[in-house]
Amino acid sequence: MIPLYKSYWDESDLAGIKESIQRGTGWAEGPNIELFETAICQHLKLHGALICNSGTSALHLAMMACGVRWRHEVIVPSFTFIATANAVRFVGATPVFADIEDKYMGLDPADVESRITSKTKAIIAVHYAGHPCRIEELRNIANRNKVLLIEDAAEAQGADVNGLMVGEFGDCSILSFCAAKIISTGEGGALVTDTKYIYDIAKLLRSHGREADLRYTQLGYNLRMSDMQAALGVSQMAKINKLIEMRRQVAAWYRERLEGIILPPNDKGHVYQLFTIRHPKRDLIMQKLKENDISSKVYFHPVHLTEYYKQNKWEAASLLVTERVSSEVLSLPMYPGLTEGEVDSICRIVNSVVK
Repeated sequence: MIPLYKSYWDESDLAGIKESIQRGTGWAEGPNIELFETAICQHLKLHGALICNSGTSALHLAMMACGVRWRHEVIVPSFTFIATANAVRFVGATPVFADIEDKYMGLDPADVESRITSKTKAIIAVHYAGHPCRIEELRNIANRNKVLLIEDAAEAQGADVNGLMVGEFGDCSILSFCAAKIISTGEGGALVTDTKYIYDIAKLLRSHGREADLRYTQLGYNLRMSDMQAALGVSQMAKINKLIEMRRQVAAWYRERLEGIILPPNDKGHVYQLFTIRHPKRDLIMQKLKENDISSKVYFHPVHLTEYYKQNKWEAASLLVTERVSSEVLSLPMYPGLTEGEVDSICRIVNSVVK
């Protein structure tokens, strides 16, 4: 069987975890926490990083630290993992679903601007599958309308636009380190920001509202990552550029072989967290791959059409591009270590269906 993803590891990962365990102390708040956060800041050229137990926790933390409350609206895509919208609901605010544009499958800047109201507090921009969305335009829209821009860069750590990495455009941004992501700690995430007040509030809320002098001054949460996971994060960050290049090589093999389908954008900033193709025969392709023990998956079904959001009447009035794209997308196996021979087998099946 060829799985959809496989986490990459080497001896340095094992050594880091072993050291953390053998130390016998500081498993919850050991030295690797700061080392991991420093590595993220250096990679992104930002001053503040707070690692969390999941990307979803990082999104929740971002909502609270940015002051999003029940009376606010937050513009989000429906073409995303459901956590993007759920984080808005965690703080009682209203998600306003905006449509995506066809090429990069990120928020359509024109549609976003048309949905801004006096209640809009923030825009959450999602970088889909490893490719940056039209983030520069969204940054300008946020500036003009005096709303916050939050980047959901869970799928695109290491991607860049004109020399700036995703995560550097937002007032704050989140990363994810779950199993299929660019680097992985099994589960985990981070909030990153250059905005001091967001960082300071988020740091308090991440750990029970506790100050450095052990005073509890806020109602906080336990959203921390363990030292053992952070040790894995440190060693994974040391090889992030290698992991991205391995993904790009797999993508190149796909591009050489696939015919008659819409391929992902081929821009140099793409890091290929997913390799997502588009074709009207998506379901048939998926079935034929399954018959040959090859995994594939639809990323994503529209959030506004899920049972929860339909029941609670948060459907969007018109998301025509979202619904069309969602009916066509299929993510093929993509991970460092996928071989050229395996890619060849996958492409033969896909091409046979398309032809």
